Amino acid sequence: MTSAVDAVRSVELVEHAPATRLALPDAVGRALAASDVVDAVPDPYTPGFWSLRAGSKIGAVAVTAPDGGAPVTVRVTPKVPIARLFFLLGHTLDPRRNWRDGEVEVAEHRDLLPALAHAVERQVDRALRRGLLQGYRATEESALVVRGRIREAEQIRRRFGATLPVEVAYDEFSTDIAENRILRAAVERLLRLPGVPRDVRRRLLHQRARLADVTTIVRGQPIPDWLPTRLNARYHHALHLARAVLDGVSAEHAPGGLRIDGFLFDMNKLFEDFVTVALRDAFRTMGSGHTSRLQDSHHLDEAAAIRMRPDFVLYGPDGIPCAVADAKYKAEKRSGYPDADLYQMLAYCTALDLREGHLVYAKGNAPHAAHRVRHAGIVIHQHALDLDQEPVGLLAEVEELARRLVNTPRV
Repeated sequence: MTSAVDAVRSVELVEHAPATRLALPDAVGRALAASDVVDAVPDPYTPGFWSLRAGSKIGAVAVTAPDGGAPVTVRVTPKVPIARLFFLLGHTLDPRRNWRDGEVEVAEHRDLLPALAHAVERQVDRALRRGLLQGYRATEESALVVRGRIREAEQIRRRFGATLPVEVAYDEFSTDIAENRILRAAVERLLRLPGVPRDVRRRLLHQRARLADVTTIVRGQPIPDWLPTRLNARYHHALHLARAVLDGVSAEHAPGGLRIDGFLFDMNKLFEDFVTVALRDAFRTMGSGHTSRLQDSHHLDEAAAIRMRPDFVLYGPDGIPCAVADAKYKAEKRSGYPDADLYQMLAYCTALDLREGHLVYAKGNAPHAAHRVRHAGIVIHQHALDLDQEPVGLLAEVEELARRLVNTPRV
């Protein structure tokens, strides 16, 4: 039997790669099996060994057992280069900005978390070079002098007619604004994660010191909203990456005394977001008069009991749906595309009264295909985008797809 002492303390996996068999403490294996990080199955013949297979989630997590032993770190790397992944992420966050590989400076990193921490720290540093942004913040407090306006109802409720202190409300010009809070929250989040390189961690600590007067967002509190303006333009890039850090899937729970801490990106969602945002941007550039909706809500049945949410629906100038597309990052069938995707798209085309539907995959083990449905006259196209190519070529493929969607015939 393999003991916890003999078990590995660092596991390296690749997304959607074949399963890896290795020694793990049983408590750690069970925690991974109960989580949604990787697929973990105990070896039926050799106690102490587990079979681990990564799916679409990439990143790193650390599993700590209740006995206080050293944590086991599981890292899942993407199949696409890190620089390309950051282009997909950047274009999704802000397609109007030129997110090229050099701008986020991640080519030297192989793993997601070190690259993300490095990119965020560099962008925060650039945003703060001219000092912290200031703005007006609505403030309510008890004061000994009148400032702003008196909150009369609150004064009566709290002070029962007493003159001092005074309940006041006013707008304060301060650095403690939403933009700076978001940057500090992202820096704090990265400092708590395993796998951040020592030199990057040191620079993150420096950025936290620059943001020391900004209120920390306590875990569980909502992330404040911000609006892009001319005044906060130098913050835009940093804020987009910071929100990516804060919106990333966080694996943090404690089943049976265990703790799993980490940061994960779901490649399924990233690919879906990139395809739909890039398509929407392509139609805006084309100026065809069409409009698009992402995750558009429709119903399959006349009683409106069965809801559908296609990833992308294109509407003509008359406001009637004229094309539908769904993004699927991974084709699960080794021999080609999964049949379930075809059934789903057939339902979309039927409910939207369209003759053609479009499924968009990341290029894998199947080429472009088109299927004409018997007795329905509906054609379902399956496209494959090559994520390994340069951004210019990838966006050109999306633009070509957009032109095909415009020419989709109606029933």
